[in-house]
Amino acid sequence: MKYRVIIITDGDKIAKKAAEKAAGNINGRCISISSGNPSKITGDEVLRLIKCAKKDPVIVMVDDKGDIGRGKGEEIVQYIVKSQEIKVIGMIAVASNTLGSGIKVDYSIDKCGNKIECAVDKYGNARHNKVIIGDTVNTINPNQIPVIIGIGDPGKMDGCDDFNKGCPILTNAIKLLINVYNERSVYKN
Repeated sequence: MKYRVIIITDGDKIAKKAAEKAAGNINGRCISISSGNPSKITGDEVLRLIKCAKKDPVIVMVDDKGDIGRGKGEEIVQYIVKSQEIKVIGMIAVASNTLGSGIKVDYSIDKCGNKIECAVDKYGNARHNKVIIGDTVNTINPNQIPVIIGIGDPGKMDGCDDFNKGCPILTNAIKLLINVYNERSVYKN
């Protein structure tokens, strides 16, 4: 069985708690050790941990700590998307206050929990285009990622994604990603 993998482009302490909560909400597994600001483990180590997971889908966190250009998080993404042993089904692209070219999203979940056609900012507010700006998405080839869903800062967004509320924004983003991936897979067959 090839594990389905969802990448979240954030890994600070609050994002880690949010990712763990959201993974539990969808009965998936979060590779907690992949967190860090920046990520501290290698793509090979992440791949080995994914293959040991007891549940599917598997959530992996990657973070560049604001580095422009290819950072540690993007190196992990490049490594795991090339693996034939797992299936990266999508990415939760997290907005930040950094500069860069960003990445085009399929959809976003705003801080109110709405599915929207455009990108969002760090606080989960709608932007006027489909490009999300974040430090860990600048050098990722969107053609390697089947579905890209944008969100603001996991576990935050003016308290709308708070852990004590069950991290509903991140959870909804992951559910949307899975649904879009499954719908597109049906149309391909």
